[in-house]
Amino acid sequence: MSQVRKLTILQMNDSHGYIEPHPELYRRGSEEFFKTAGGHSRIAGLFKKIREENPGGVITLDNGDTIHGTFPAVNSRGNSLVPVLNKMGFDAMTAHWEFAYGPNHFKELSIRLDYPVLAINCYEKDSNKLFFPPYRIIERSGLRIGIIGIASNIVDKTMPESFSRGVYFTLGNRELPAHIKRLHEHEKVDLIIVLSHLGYPQDLKLAKEVRGIDILLSGHTHNRLYKEVTSNGTIIMQSGCHGSFIGRLDLLVKERKITDVRHELIDIDESLEADKEVGLIINRLMKPHREMLNTVIGHTQTALNRYRILESTMDNLLLQSITDASGINLAFSNGWRYGAPIPPGPITVNDLWNIVPTDPPISTCEITGSELWEMMEENLEHVFSCDPYQQMGGYVKRCLGLNLYFKIENPAGKRIQEFYVNNEKLHPDKIYHACFLTSQGIPKHFGRNRENLNITAIEALKRYLAKHKPATAELMGTVIAI
Repeated sequence: MSQVRKLTILQMNDSHGYIEPHPELYRRGSEEFFKTAGGHSRIAGLFKKIREENPGGVITLDNGDTIHGTFPAVNSRGNSLVPVLNKMGFDAMTAHWEFAYGPNHFKELSIRLDYPVLAINCYEKDSNKLFFPPYRIIERSGLRIGIIGIASNIVDKTMPESFSRGVYFTLGNRELPAHIKRLHEHEKVDLIIVLSHLGYPQDLKLAKEVRGIDILLSGHTHNRLYKEVTSNGTIIMQSGCHGSFIGRLDLLVKERKITDVRHELIDIDESLEADKEVGLIINRLMKPHREMLNTVIGHTQTALNRYRILESTMDNLLLQSITDASGINLAFSNGWRYGAPIPPGPITVNDLWNIVPTDPPISTCEITGSELWEMMEENLEHVFSCDPYQQMGGYVKRCLGLNLYFKIENPAGKRIQEFYVNNEKLHPDKIYHACFLTSQGIPKHFGRNRENLNITAIEALKRYLAKHKPATAELMGTVIAI
């Protein structure tokens, strides 16, 4: 194999069901601004163009968080997205939020895809057998390429129990070397690509530990990498979120060695020609919902987004809504990363589903001061652990009605310096009333007398926006690193 081969790898990660163009946040110096980005018809058009440039030499991969996160995705339990994804021509994917529909339903969805879901680290509880195939082998540009999948490992650790019913997850780092060895020694592959949803810090550590990975496509943590990273001989990229960006690697390969690498983070904007066939499929599936989703439900004076790790304006609006609905002024929700930004101006029904696509009921409980302290220490460790393998975010848990000051650099369980609830110092033995969304807001091992109110998050948002014209949800300094 002395001939030089040209190979192109395209990556979509963490699209979260955003099949249509949407607002996206960008930065220029100290300025934050919005422009329209994304859309699967544009992405499909880009894929088509690149395949024409390098016939038979393009690999297209999806890191997961694909079939959940917007109204059309959750309303159809992922079914409506299958025809769109099949037309885009992916070669493989792995997964995370796809398990929100339950593992068995996700398995049924995967059978209808024209490409496999891969995961070396998701097992059936009863049999300890793999729930999905661990890898696939494809041929491109005369090269034999092994693609290994690693699903998110936090599904059975920090997410609602229904997401992992009947399955369990490992990190995948112990299984990976054996799969690499098999692909090299028995399958005689020329290159190995790992398709991971562990997260960028985790994948950097994985690449340092495990030899033999040529390319590692990283997902989960929404990093916009404007240049590829190389660690221990492994080329790594991650490409934003919401389908606003596509990652591209152009490789020259000779005698099973990558001799040249060129990377591009492609902005999916209006300059790209959309694929008409994919556009028609999307319009057809959206048509029954378009009028309802475009209904203006209120207005925001604040630019709403989730792109800050300690606190976000989007979640402040959500928490203000659930405190208003519940009458309880101490509130928690998960530090979700997904949710396209909403510029100042109208808020539509579609925006509400983007903020909280699971639309859970508002829950309440009683929780002691010592439990609140322990819960927040646990969460800070999940986000900032010195060991990437112990990071299990999301961002920092979203909070309202408290002020917390902490040291990022301190060890686990020793980060919080000061903690106040309603401007009063936290009392360890005091019982506090809190409202929250899902077990990711307040995990089940904290608190007691948990109840679900007869109102969901989206209904609470609607009521709040009807009362506050326009709404504001500025950053309030609830959680501050000192």
